[in-house]
Amino acid sequence: MNKELVIDSNGSEVNIALLEDKILVELHKEQNNNDFTVGDVFLGKVRKIMPGLNAAFVDVGYKKDAFLHYLDLGPQVRTLNNYTRLLQQGKSDKFSYEKFKYEPDIEKTGKITKVLTPGQEILVQVAKEPISTKGPRISTEISFPGRFLVLLPFSDKISISQKIRSKEERGRLKRLLTSIKPQNYGVIVRTVAENKKVAELDTDLRNLVSKWEKISNKLPHLKAPQKVLSELDRTSAILRDLLNESFNNIHINDQALYEEIKEFIERIAPEKKDIVSLYKGKLPIFEQFNIERQIRNSFGKNVTIKSGVYLIIEHTEALHVIDVNSGHRVNKDNSQEQNALVTNTEAATEIARQLRLRDMGGIIVVDFIDMHDARNRRTLYEHLKTEMDKDRAKHSVLPPSKFGLIQITRQRVRPEMNVEVMEKCPVCNGTGQIKSSITIIDDIENNLEYLLRDQNLSRLTLGVHPFIYAYLTKGKISKQWKWFWEYKKWVKIKEMKHHNMLEYHFFDQNQEEIKQ
Repeated sequence: MNKELVIDSNGSEVNIALLEDKILVELHKEQNNNDFTVGDVFLGKVRKIMPGLNAAFVDVGYKKDAFLHYLDLGPQVRTLNNYTRLLQQGKSDKFSYEKFKYEPDIEKTGKITKVLTPGQEILVQVAKEPISTKGPRISTEISFPGRFLVLLPFSDKISISQKIRSKEERGRLKRLLTSIKPQNYGVIVRTVAENKKVAELDTDLRNLVSKWEKISNKLPHLKAPQKVLSELDRTSAILRDLLNESFNNIHINDQALYEEIKEFIERIAPEKKDIVSLYKGKLPIFEQFNIERQIRNSFGKNVTIKSGVYLIIEHTEALHVIDVNSGHRVNKDNSQEQNALVTNTEAATEIARQLRLRDMGGIIVVDFIDMHDARNRRTLYEHLKTEMDKDRAKHSVLPPSKFGLIQITRQRVRPEMNVEVMEKCPVCNGTGQIKSSITIIDDIENNLEYLLRDQNLSRLTLGVHPFIYAYLTKGKISKQWKWFWEYKKWVKIKEMKHHNMLEYHFFDQNQEEIKQ
């Protein structure tokens, strides 16, 4: 599969598009001022404890307090709190992290009141970005993801991705990590670490350990609420998680970002440094790679697939609903059941893409076209699961219910991607109501009088719909001539075929539109 990353950088944000075989499958918008990204580490202050929720609200500097549930504390939260407190008291010279004494694990079904107190300063990590009216969701179980490993301070476990199936490879990786892992660190081995050499794993591990050491060095000088460490920006995080042998090109239209990403790739994957290129074309980069058109066709309530099949996507507060419609897709040679299977299979492929593209999370209910054959329903279910396997977000797909509905749950850690594809009507300005058509000439003449008399413009062009153009210019004594006799100035009238009936615009001598 040919994978390309196209990055459009402007002053306020970075837009990142992931293409698979030229088809847009992921779109990310990274705001340059986003201070609460998943993975960021903060020194927060407990504002209040909610025993009924078994949770706490923590001030991390956001306008709304962050939410910390007991289940997100992590078994070694007491050890983390002791370590944080001693560092803040300036006692770092009296102990070392590798020999720091562990406290007993907290109970899995315990109470948060026995662990935290109001006013306490704690080290937390953003697990879910602020969404809608909610503040960030946080955890005290700190973790640092790298390219091959995930580092867990205050843990000694070595876990290996279940997707690595070979027993020999799992054993090899465990032996390697046991030999190079420092004391008091736990490690999760990611799928991409399969068959990697010890030098690559050791480099990744050292980079992650240095992050924790940076936090330890900063803590004595900080007071809550304050950010301690920033996660990689979205661009670098995507590269870290996705970069593999199938990645062919990375196109960037910003010189500074190009140099930054090239340096980042040289550090994590030197053999891939040549895939980064600086785009210098005249067209906007998203237009050059046909991304803008795909965005316009892929967002909104109705999404049409090439074959004529279309989806209707509705969003509610609690869940997302997707309805599959066959449109004009009917093959006369096939039975209704066969047509339904073909349509549903195409729709399933697009639905899996839509979930990634829009980053839809929570509960998604899909209403496929009814099929009576159990084998066909099973085929559809297996196909949807296969397509969803391409998704990096945690998800679960349930078999079709007796009503033909398939339910999907998908991890939600960021606000859903939403691109406005509907433009405001130039005639009604989005109100759904327009002025009476009989008044349009009066409106034009009122504006004309203001521009010619009050503003004393000498050369004026009026752009109108062809019907209005004919009314103003035809006849023995046209409106255009009447205006000339009245104002002693000639108004040029231009026929604009793309205008709506009641749409008109004035232009000055430089053909620049005069805003009314």
